[in-house]
Amino acid sequence: MIDLSAIRSRWRSLISALGFIVCGVVALAAPSEWPAFRGMNGSGVTETDALPVEFGPKLNVIWSTLVPSGTSSPVVTTDHVFLTGADKSRLLTIGVARKNGTVLWQREVSPNRSEALHKLNSPASPTPAADSGNVYVFFADFGLISYSGDGRERWRLPLGPFSNLHGMAASPIVVENKVIQLCDQDSGSYLLAVDKDSGKVIWKTERPEVVHGFATPTLFRTGSGRQQIIVPGSYQLAAYSVETGEKLWWVRGLTWQVKTTAVVSHDTIYATGWAPGADAGERLELPEFAEVLKEGDKNGDGRLSPEEVPVRWKHGGSWNAIDLERDGVLDGRDWSFYRARRSSHNVSMAVRPGDARGDLTDSHRIWQVDRSVPQVPSPLLYQGVLYTLKDGGILTSSDPANGQIQKQARLPNAIDSYYSSPVAGDGKIFLVSETGKVSVVKPGSQWEPLALNDLGEACYATPAIADGRLFIRTSLTLYCFGKPLRD
Repeated sequence: MIDLSAIRSRWRSLISALGFIVCGVVALAAPSEWPAFRGMNGSGVTETDALPVEFGPKLNVIWSTLVPSGTSSPVVTTDHVFLTGADKSRLLTIGVARKNGTVLWQREVSPNRSEALHKLNSPASPTPAADSGNVYVFFADFGLISYSGDGRERWRLPLGPFSNLHGMAASPIVVENKVIQLCDQDSGSYLLAVDKDSGKVIWKTERPEVVHGFATPTLFRTGSGRQQIIVPGSYQLAAYSVETGEKLWWVRGLTWQVKTTAVVSHDTIYATGWAPGADAGERLELPEFAEVLKEGDKNGDGRLSPEEVPVRWKHGGSWNAIDLERDGVLDGRDWSFYRARRSSHNVSMAVRPGDARGDLTDSHRIWQVDRSVPQVPSPLLYQGVLYTLKDGGILTSSDPANGQIQKQARLPNAIDSYYSSPVAGDGKIFLVSETGKVSVVKPGSQWEPLALNDLGEACYATPAIADGRLFIRTSLTLYCFGKPLRD
């Protein structure tokens, strides 16, 4: 007699196994993503293959699309490439088809104001963040906005105005059910978490100890599995609770104005900070405010006008850079920050915080160096080597264990300014200069140049990488580069 129940059981097991295999194949075949500034957790690194070494406006172009003005970087999801732009009085969010570069939709909001900007900054400077189905954008002239993948507005949260001498630039990140936005400015700095589905504020943590900065946060997972938000800012690297926004620990020693994003690798965090006037030989020890008042406060109002600041202690740049309240005079807070600024150091550092709390400067900082500190490009940790990039095309490889330099040299024929951060994949590092020269480098402690490509347009955005494709935004164009597919 045939045992039908046994046959049915075996068929069910076989079908279940086949289903598991099919699901596994689908999962493996799912397109990779680059969902925020510098990809996954701001690392600038992804696993892929078949990235081109040589490319340009007419070489290895999968597609190209004209885009509006802006300096934000592209982010890549399963079906879309998202970026922002600005056109006269419009703040734009654009959804582009990942497969062919077709502009699927463009949404706009009108700015609430016009923030002050550095000449190289843009109303569309912060990079979008995306999750599986939605995109989140921040405009300093408006606030936070979320759209669905098909361009439907989900919510908006007006923020500001901001008091940042050069304009805002930090990008949002998505953490669990939250969108995290850093708003460091000269007065009233804070870190904000909003519900990613409703846009409602979950928590807001004031940061009175910092002035303006531009770094995008990253995430660190402790040994106990708790996630922390890592924020490089004025004079310190700090960590905050994802759940509550509580400040958990900090390490002193960063410079007064930080532009670079921290890189996290397992149990170690690498941070850099460069600002004008904080290199060795440029620092100046200033006296306490009370002493300056005795000499300079001619009208006895307890404040200092530009004319009252003694010449030997005057600021050589813009008065607004030290007049944090923009009220025409310096008070005790203004002078305190100015004093700290003139004695601050441009440094790179490594921190291994574990589960510790409080001031970890002396206990958990592994190393700190003041050489080869990048100005704008964030550091890159790739295949066991730490890379930093300075203006002039000076690329430095260092040992991440101690910060010691392994090789330092100029990128051939790419002596330029750099605002884009380096990214890596497929055993290649990509470095984009302000004038659109893209150096491709073979990684290693003794890195080697492989190629130099010229896009012929200015570039301030950081590239995105996904599935053998390199997405680069120039001043006019969004490119998708890749090796041609073979039959």
